[in-house]
Parts: sequence; structure tokens; C-alpha cells
Amino acid sequence: MRIPKVIHFEIPADDTKRAAEFYSRVFGWKVEKWGPMEYWSATAGGEDEPGINGAIVARSEMPVTRNTIAVASIEEFAEKIAGAGGKVVSPKMAIPGYGYIAACVDTEGNAFNIMQQDPNAK
Repeated sequence: MRIPKVIHFEIPADDTKRAAEFYSRVFGWKVEKWGPMEYWSATAGGEDEPGINGAIVARSEMPVTRNTIAVASIEEFAEKIAGAGGKVVSPKMAIPGYGYIAACVDTEGNAFNIMQQDPNAK
């Protein structure tokens, strides 16, 4: 079994366009608007470099920085999270073409997502 790892980050912003310009200007990230929401995809380096990519999101949608951890099964890890004292705070949701995601909190109140990758998700 593969050990789950962080695969994505999301940074909240009051002004997503301003934040996108900041990260692009300071770090050279490629930041592009994605979808109908205030969601800006951030490519933080080349594919041959270590690290992960992420996004800039409206603070009203997500008030804290949140990491997404890849898991084999949302259901299996939801049970593990609850059993260890954490909580799943939003049910499994499809992201068409990518997979399934659920929002969680750990025992310290830190928010994170778990994602089951599935290109057939609808």
C-alpha cells in the first residue's frame, strides 16, 4: 500500500486576482483562472522539480490554507480519521475528471482534504 502524501495546496485570498499576481510576480508561478468559481490554478515549478502545485481560492470559500492528501479510498480514510479523533466535515464530492474529495479536520482543528483519484468521477 502506498503511503498517502500531500498532492495539492489551496491558499485563501480576499482578492484572488491580486494574490494570483503576487505569487506569479514573486515566485514565477503560472497562475490561471480555472472554472466558474474564484479559483486560480497555480503551477509552482516544473514537472522535473520536487514539490506540488495548488491553487488560490476566495477566502469566503475557504478561510484557511488547506492541503489535500491522496488516499486510495475516501470511505476507508474517513473511518480512520474518525477513529483517530478527527472529523469529516463535508461528504464525498465528485470533481469530474479528477476524482472524489472530502473536507476534514484533525484533532487540533486543522483543515485538510482527502482525495481519491478517479478520472471517471462524475
